[in-house]
Amino acid sequence: MTRTPASQPLRIASAANAIRHVFVRDLLLDAHIGVHRHEEDRPQPIRINIDLTVSEDAAPIGDLLENVVDYEHVVNGVRAIVAEGHLRLVETLAERIAAFALEDARVRAVRVRIEKLKIIPDAASVGVEIERLSGA
Repeated sequence: MTRTPASQPLRIASAANAIRHVFVRDLLLDAHIGVHRHEEDRPQPIRINIDLTVSEDAAPIGDLLENVVDYEHVVNGVRAIVAEGHLRLVETLAERIAAFALEDARVRAVRVRIEKLKIIPDAASVGVEIERLSGA
């Protein structure tokens, strides 16, 4: 039996590897998402968590926003993606968010977790988590 090699995990903040961790925690939005007819009629609450592995530049930050990955820009991008309209799958939303985050060349990897909060009565949440790497 051939064993598939494990993927490299998302590295979170490493001085040795010049990596910064930028994150968004528990972003609560209403989204038009789902495959069932009753999910098409009205938005439902979702929770989004995003972790970014960001390359640190050798140059000083200089207390300038343009020298870092701006988490507000990430949040605004997520809001815009959610506002585009109904999606059937949380996986599709996660992929779109990951692709958006990876547009910034400093982002090496992204992990996106999306939870639907009120769709299964006996569960606090259900959803998906993905990790994607930059092509660079």
